Amino acid sequence: MDGRVQLPVIKWIMENYGVEYVDMITAPGIDGLMADRGNNIKDILEKISISKKVHSTNQIFIVGHHDCLANPVTSDVHKKQIIESVYRIKKLNLNCNVIGLWVDSRSKIQIVHEI
Repeated sequence: MDGRVQLPVIKWIMENYGVEYVDMITAPGIDGLMADRGNNIKDILEKISISKKVHSTNQIFIVGHHDCLANPVTSDVHKKQIIESVYRIKKLNLNCNVIGLWVDSRSKIQIVHEI
C-alpha cells in the first residue's frame, strides 16, 4: 500500500517481466497478512480472480518492503513472510507463477522466492 514502493515495483516488474501494465492489490503489511494462515484472504483472492479473468494475469508478486509501519519486523522476518506468502498462493493452484519481492531502503528490488 505504501506509495514509496509502488512506482519502483511497477517499473521493475514491467522491465523484468515484459508486461505493459501491472494490477495492484494492496493492503497494509500484506506480506505479514498473507503469511499468517489464520488470516482470511478471501477479498484478496477475489481481486486476483478479477485480474486473471479481465487482464489474463499469469504472474502474482508478493511484495514486502523496508520500513513497513503496518508490519514492523526485521528484513529477515519480512523475507520469511514473503516466502510463506508465495507458497500459500501457489498452493491455491491459480495457474500463475508466484514471485516474492523485497524492496530495500534504497528501493532496490530483489527476488526472494519464485515458484
